Amino acid sequence: MPIRVNKNLPAKEILEYENIFVMDEERAMHQDIRPLRVGILNLMPIKQDTELQLLRAFSNTPLQVDVSFINVTSHVSQNTSANHLNKFYQPFSAVEHLKYDGFIITGAPVEQMEFEEVDYWKELCEIMEWTKTNVTSTIHICWGAQAALYYHFGIQKQILEDKLFGIYEHKVNNRKIPLVRGFDDYFMAPHSRHTTVNPKDIHGCEELTVLAESEEAGVYLCYANAGKQIFVMGHPEYDRITLDKEYHRDLDKGLKIQMPKNYYPNDDASNKPRLQWRSHCNNLYTNWLNYYVYQNTPYEW
Repeated sequence: MPIRVNKNLPAKEILEYENIFVMDEERAMHQDIRPLRVGILNLMPIKQDTELQLLRAFSNTPLQVDVSFINVTSHVSQNTSANHLNKFYQPFSAVEHLKYDGFIITGAPVEQMEFEEVDYWKELCEIMEWTKTNVTSTIHICWGAQAALYYHFGIQKQILEDKLFGIYEHKVNNRKIPLVRGFDDYFMAPHSRHTTVNPKDIHGCEELTVLAESEEAGVYLCYANAGKQIFVMGHPEYDRITLDKEYHRDLDKGLKIQMPKNYYPNDDASNKPRLQWRSHCNNLYTNWLNYYVYQNTPYEW
């Protein structure tokens, strides 16, 4: 599919090297087509990695997607240059008058803080409220999912004794729901978090439908309002070496960290990690764009 992005975005060159069709704005302007407008509120620290991972996940649908990146203004990023942000990102205040077909709120490394202690919590609440009227369907990832469950339904997160870290098996609960169409009965997906949401709290919320969960990792995927709000507790967008980078980063810092589970062959960190979740990641985002964005969004807002 053609992914429409700024022609100077660093991820564009990498995606083209991977033989993924990426279109810049100049070429897209000459096509008589209405692309899907997707906004990404990127709260992750190393934003370039998340940009690449999410754009790669969009690459298996025939739909044209016009992607724009958004950042919060109430927090100063310490791991991404101001030059990159100024060049490729817009503040929410610059786009809040727009309507989006799809929207993504990513995870963030603030999960051990109370929600209200996060410096951009007020701004994030404003954005989450805005998505209810200005977005056809919103995906919330990891901490973003926990924050949205708390904001929209009052469901609190819980601190884990040990970090949930690795690749875990999940079971599909209802194969008839289009969001999990094409999934195997059981599939693997990455998790990397210090907090969780009690499955009983999610199952006990009448507005939420659980689509996939794990005996070890808890609820993985649920949705509300027929897919207008989607919550993904893990990180399906992660690439092969993301957990490896996190593992060695924490080791280098002298932090308490266990080897990621079900990740390195023979639990040997010198071995190349197995990529066991890419197909289901692609399915998830393709199904989302097709059934919950394209099929439901109006041609003209």
